[in-house]
Amino acid sequence: MNDSVLSNNIRFLLLIILLICITTPVHSNFIQADDSLLNKQRAFKAEELTKGERLFYGLVYRDQKAVSCASCHNTSFSDELNWNPDAIEISRKYTNKSADDLSKVLLRPAVEKMAEVHNGYQFTPEDIVLIKAYMDKLAVIGLKQSKPVITNLFLFILASILFLFSITDLIILKKIKRQWIHFIILFATAVFITNSFVTEGLEVGYSPEYEPDQPVKFSHEVHAGQNGTDCIYCHSFAHYSKSAGFPPENVCMNCHLLVRNGSRSGAFEIAKVINYYEEMKPIEWIKVYNLPDHVFFSHAQHVEAGGLKCQECHGAVEEMDRIRLNQSLTMGWCIDCHRTKVVNFQNNRFYSDYKNMAERIRNGETDSVTVERLGGTECMKCHY
Repeated sequence: MNDSVLSNNIRFLLLIILLICITTPVHSNFIQADDSLLNKQRAFKAEELTKGERLFYGLVYRDQKAVSCASCHNTSFSDELNWNPDAIEISRKYTNKSADDLSKVLLRPAVEKMAEVHNGYQFTPEDIVLIKAYMDKLAVIGLKQSKPVITNLFLFILASILFLFSITDLIILKKIKRQWIHFIILFATAVFITNSFVTEGLEVGYSPEYEPDQPVKFSHEVHAGQNGTDCIYCHSFAHYSKSAGFPPENVCMNCHLLVRNGSRSGAFEIAKVINYYEEMKPIEWIKVYNLPDHVFFSHAQHVEAGGLKCQECHGAVEEMDRIRLNQSLTMGWCIDCHRTKVVNFQNNRFYSDYKNMAERIRNGETDSVTVERLGGTECMKCHY
């Protein structure tokens, strides 16, 4: 009886061992070790951070295994638009996440565009841990600043010093006996300094081709050009307000509740918009067209009453990724437009008060009326 009980116990133990072997993968030890390494929190030595940086720049492996993260993700400020998120943006996003979370994005991305780019990436768990350590450091130090270059300010300071030295020596010190040298220096520096004052004075507030980085990489070419979105759909204030207005996030979400992947930026930039919407925070867009405080300008006056198209002032926005300053915005540019722009009196209630002008057009006494003839060049129309 005892032998029978012992035999049954042995069979039961063998059955349990068999079930464990069947349900446990052969490589489970490696996965467990990898997961342990990827989720372990520890301090890193300087040489480990250096290796993480070299891995990020693709400088460790010399064969085809080498991958440079920095080739797609900017580590320094750049004037060119890069649809891939900056390294600092990714680093800050994963600061409070584990290396395992980063591993899933690097090796098993769910987004189609990222999966295409990251196809074939090979990183060991140790590599990913070191890359994550460098990214945590990058989140603190930020993007690299470009080195300053010699500008007109340096030349202006140098010319001012030469001018002061020359006039001081000519009047007081008299170290240089040949006075004609002083006259040449004074003439040349005076011309340069005067030209600098005049040029800089004329360009105050004038920034041609100004094209700042925006908090979200939004493309007008994609939205207004490829998708054919009407300008007024987003800038709905233009018909009745001074400002055309920035679209609130709920307008963006009318489309992006469904559209979660961009054709150029993948999911990263759209995810920013969704986060702003869910956290009920406004996107702090950077204004490109800025007028001085003493200038009055109304979009309603130009868009609704004047019937102007957005492109007449802002250029072909449907062909731009980032909006850039298309016009000088000087007073002369506005005056020239008012002197040449013909007013449309037909079916326009705003101009109903100008009955004499409308009557003269109907009678053929004049073929057209410009904005200037309606007071468009009077100072108090724009300055008050």
